[in-house]
Amino acid sequence: MSEIGSTQETVVAITGRHFRDVLGHFPTSVVAITTLDDDQRPHGLVVGTFTSVSLDPPLVSFLVDTSSSTLQRIRDTGRFCANALAGNQEHVSRRMASRGGNRFQGVTWQPSTLGNPVLDGVVAWVDCTVAQIVEIGDHVLVVGQVHELRVESVRTPLLFFRGGYGDYLASAPLVLDRLVGW
Repeated sequence: MSEIGSTQETVVAITGRHFRDVLGHFPTSVVAITTLDDDQRPHGLVVGTFTSVSLDPPLVSFLVDTSSSTLQRIRDTGRFCANALAGNQEHVSRRMASRGGNRFQGVTWQPSTLGNPVLDGVVAWVDCTVAQIVEIGDHVLVVGQVHELRVESVRTPLLFFRGGYGDYLASAPLVLDRLVGW
């Protein structure tokens, strides 16, 4: 096994489109990351990279594009809430992923203990303070120290797979059929 950057590795030119197409075959959760600014206005974005990092201490993380306006709010406040969207919340994901405008228009929420927006109807949420921010390529890895977390419903989660949305139960048979060739 060679090390990264080894002179013996063959370097293959990878286009952005090809990279996205292949990685689109890895199903991801759809998570709305939310925070409030100093004027108590809510801000949010959608990520497909939310994951647990450590049990002791409890840490989670997500990746976000460096150009994100919500990233700056998270840097300023030092806190965020990760909201696992439910299968019936594609409209919330699309709203949070939109450019400009009010991403919270028509989206109801309650403040967490830290003051972050917890979106109504989510599967679960994790409320955090920022533990570390690491710049990686054109993205930033945000690591959060978990302060509170809760399962809110037994709904199935919203997933993103091959460029489209679905929920776990509705998408599973379709994915299996395509993989098996039925």
